[in-house]
Amino acid sequence: MLLPFSYLFGACASMRRLLYRIKILKSYTFKNVPIIVVGNITVGGTGKTPFVIWLADFLNSKGYKPGIVSRGVGGKAHLKPYVVNSHDQAATVGDEALLLQQAGYPVVIGVKRVLAVEKLLAHSDCNVVLSDDGLQHYRLNRDMEIALIDGMRKLGNKRLLPAGPLRESPRRLKTVDFILVNDTHEAENNIVLAPTSFVSLKTGQAISIHSFPLQPIHAVAGIGNPARFFNTLQALGLKTIEHVYRDHYLYQAKDLHFNDNLPIVMTEKDAVKCKEFADERYWYLKVDVKVNIKLEEKIIEKLSSWGVR
Repeated sequence: MLLPFSYLFGACASMRRLLYRIKILKSYTFKNVPIIVVGNITVGGTGKTPFVIWLADFLNSKGYKPGIVSRGVGGKAHLKPYVVNSHDQAATVGDEALLLQQAGYPVVIGVKRVLAVEKLLAHSDCNVVLSDDGLQHYRLNRDMEIALIDGMRKLGNKRLLPAGPLRESPRRLKTVDFILVNDTHEAENNIVLAPTSFVSLKTGQAISIHSFPLQPIHAVAGIGNPARFFNTLQALGLKTIEHVYRDHYLYQAKDLHFNDNLPIVMTEKDAVKCKEFADERYWYLKVDVKVNIKLEEKIIEKLSSWGVR
C-alpha cells in the first residue's frame, strides 16, 4: 500500500539531485579546505558517529586538524549555526553533537550545512571538515563521500521511504568514494565496533568487558538499530532485559526506574543524556572502531591528491 508513496519519494529525490547536477539549484564549494561527508542512504543506525570520531582521531594522528559539522539531530533545530561547547545539553544540541564535541574537536551544528562550515572555519584552524551525515545535503559540495551500511540489515527490502528504509536509490552508492559495511569481522571494506569496557556513568570507572559481572542486566537502547547493541551484550555472556526507545530519545529518571538493583547498561550515545540522574547502577558499553589499514592508506592518498599535506 505504501509503494505509490515510495515511487513519489524516489521521483522527488531524483529530481532534486538532477537540479543540483545541472546547476539549477546551486551548490557551494569551499576551495580552501576539503569536505568529507560521512553518511548513509538508509534510515537508522549504521555506526556513522563512532566512525566520524575515529576518522577525526585518525586524521589528527596524521597531522591534520579536523573540524566537524552536523545537523544536531535530537536537539533543537538551529537555523543559525551554533558552536557546540562542553556545557551544552542533548536537548539543545543533540546526543551525537555532544559525543563529537567530547571527542575534543570543534563542532558546529546547523540545519544549513554551508553556513555551519563557514562558522566552523571562522572559529577554528581546521584544515579538513568532516560532515556527520549529509550525504543528501547537496547544497554543500564535497571532495570525498563515505557511505556506511549496516552489516545486519544491509539495504533492507531495497525500497525507498516510506515502503522501505532507503533515502535514495541503491544506484547512489556507485557515485561515492568509499562504501563501508558495519560488520562483526574485519575486512578491507568493513568497520568493526569492538566492545572494550563498561564505564560507570556516575564515577567514570572503566571495567574490562571480561571483568563485568555475568548477571541479568537492563539493556537500554534509544538508537537506530538496538538489536545490534543487544546482540553485542549477549555475545559477552550477559542476560539482557531489553528496553527499546526511539532514536535520540531524551531520557528522564522515571523512564529507567525498574524497581530493582540490576545494572542498567546502555550505549555511549544514550549515556550522554542520563549522566545528570545516574547512580551506581548505570553503565555504558565503550566501543572502539577498527578499520583496515588499506582503507586508512586510501583516505590519506585521496586527501594528499587534493593538496592537503
